[in-house]
Parts: sequence; structure tokens; C-alpha cells
Amino acid sequence: MAENGGQLPGGDTLRNLTPMGWKAAARELGRPVGEMGNPACGAGRTGASHPMAVNEAVLALLRPKPDLAQLAREPADVRAAAQAADDAPAGLGTIASYATEVALPATGTWSTPGKGGAQADIVITAPEDGVPLLFVEVDNCFESAPVLTAKIDKYMRFGQRKVKDVDGRERPMWRTRWWVPDGRHGDQPHPPLLLVFNRIGPRNPNTVIPQLAELTERHWKGTLYEGGFHMYDGKLPIVVTGMKQLQEHGPAGAVFRRLGRPHNQTLLEAIGNPRREAHDARRQAEYEARQREHQEELRRIAAQHRAEREARRPVCAGCGTRFTDARWKAIEPAGWGAPRETHPHLCDDCKQQAITAERQAAQAVPEHQEHDQAVPEQKASGTWLSRFRG
Repeated sequence: MAENGGQLPGGDTLRNLTPMGWKAAARELGRPVGEMGNPACGAGRTGASHPMAVNEAVLALLRPKPDLAQLAREPADVRAAAQAADDAPAGLGTIASYATEVALPATGTWSTPGKGGAQADIVITAPEDGVPLLFVEVDNCFESAPVLTAKIDKYMRFGQRKVKDVDGRERPMWRTRWWVPDGRHGDQPHPPLLLVFNRIGPRNPNTVIPQLAELTERHWKGTLYEGGFHMYDGKLPIVVTGMKQLQEHGPAGAVFRRLGRPHNQTLLEAIGNPRREAHDARRQAEYEARQREHQEELRRIAAQHRAEREARRPVCAGCGTRFTDARWKAIEPAGWGAPRETHPHLCDDCKQQAITAERQAAQAVPEHQEHDQAVPEQKASGTWLSRFRG
């Protein structure tokens, strides 16, 4: 499973995984061997300073939590340190979220990369923590700004490379291996790159970083928009930090500086676009406020129309009650062929009462007329008989 990898400067022995151990680790993590990255070559011969720095960066970003139950019998200072680590802000992802020594081919394929490509010290895929894809380059401060610029050029070439996917469509090569949400139209940067400076070499990061920012400006500089934010379509976000600051504060600490920005930020802020998000949030809030005002104006106008309509609602001439909507509609003028409303000034109840009274009156008129007609006939008949007799 493991083999002797040489001696560290402090006297410790380095253990390397054999190919069998590499496969066993992949099985334990539930990951394909091809996604494990590659073992650090020649670590023991070179004193393992760079591979060990990569391990330190992984631990500083991952910030694994100790099992306090297993430390119950440890000394007080050990338990206190473990408790402090447990109380500290969480890191990014799980151990399965990290791969080391991952080839990023500018030519060739994933399995057989060609020349001119980059090799990321660490690749982090932790979308559950807001970091769907992050490349990490660890520098022990032995390399100059031009050398680091050449590395960043390789990252840029890889980010720009496009290949045909399984559906026949052309996509960025990195999207055929890793999932990242689609960016907004006109603002789709390449996966961000984090540079971690570990000060064990002779070069001063405070001097190298400004030189690096100037040499790589064409890669990271965005386009300023009127809203006070930048768009980074086709650009490579480059973020820098120090190993000590990363170990002390972790990803949640404001110890990350994105090239082109004046202040330190947390990792999520540095790899993101908080000014654009704030601008979008303001625009959305303004839009929602206008929508609320518009809806309120519509409600006010509707209430005014209802009040004006109620003021015009007819009142029954009989009982004084206001017409219902149905009754009001019934008395409104209709077409030429529609029957004329007989009692337009009365409500339904008063109309029915009026119709009933009219019918009763109409029935009473014929009886009275028959009675009035019968009496003159009798008188006339009596007069004729009296005359006839006389």
C-alpha cells in the first residue's frame, strides 16, 4: 500500500502510496482513480517541501473537525486545541472534494495530455459550499513573477480550450469533466485560480504579487459597467493569499486578495462578483418596489372606481334600498329587440309587489264593469215593460 518516500528536513520519514495503495484510497473515497490526481514525484529526493505545502493547503482549506469523543483521555491542552478546531468556521467540502496534481491539458487528452498545459496542485469541487470548481497553485516563494505568469498563461490556455462533447456540441474542455452552473450571459469567467504563497523561499510575496498582477492583467481584468461593477466574461479570476493566514483563518477569513481589487475578502467573495450581485439585488429591490407601487396604484384606482360606481347605483323609489348589480344591469338600455323594463325605478321586491298589485287591480276592473252594465239593462227593461203595459 505504501513505500518509503525519503526523509523530510526535520527527520520525519515520508510515506508514498504505491499504485495499489492509490487504487485502495480511490475505492475508500468512492472516486475513480482518474479523478484522484497524481502522486507527487520525487518528493523524498527534494525534501518534499512542495508536496508537504500542498498537504498543508488542503488541510487549511478543508479544516477537518476532530472527534472530541476520542480525545477524552488526552491532556487538557490537546482537548482545548481540538475544541478550538471544532468551534472554528467550517472549511470547504470533504476529503473527497480534493484532488492533487491534476493535469489540465492545453493539447492532447485527459489521459494523455500534451505539452503546454498546466498541472494544478489542487482541484477543489465543493458546490455544496459555493465552490463548484477551484484550481489551487501553491508557491514556496522560490519562483519569480515571470515564471508564475508562464504558469498562469497555461491555465488560461486550458480555460479557453474547447472540445466536442458527447452530444456533438463544442464546450470548454473543463466542462466535460466538472460541473459548474452556467454563468450569466456576458459574464462567464473561467474557473478561478487561487495562489497560496508559503514563505519558505527567498522571494517576498509582497513584491512578487504586484509584478504578477501587472504581467497577467490581460487575463484577469474585467470590464467596468455603469453600475459600479465589473464583468469578467472570458477572464481568469486570480486570487492570492498566504499559507499562514490561510491556516489561521481558513476560507471564511478575509485573507484573500483578488487581483484588481483593493481590499481583502473571504474566499467566496474573492472568487465571486459581490458588486454585481449587490447591483442586481438593488435593481431587483427597486423593481419590486415599483411593482408594489404599481399594484397599490391599481388598487387605489380600483377603489376609486368602485366608490364612483356605488355613488351612481340607483335607489329604489319604493323602499329606498340600492339596486343589486343584477337589478342594475336589468334596467340598463338594451338592444332594439329586448323587452322594455316596466318598472325601472323599483328594486326586484318592489317590482314584484307592483306587478302583483297591478294584476289584482286588472282583475277587479272587469267585475266592476259587469256590475255597472247589468243595472242599466234592468232599468231599461222595466221601463219598456211599463210602457208596453201602459
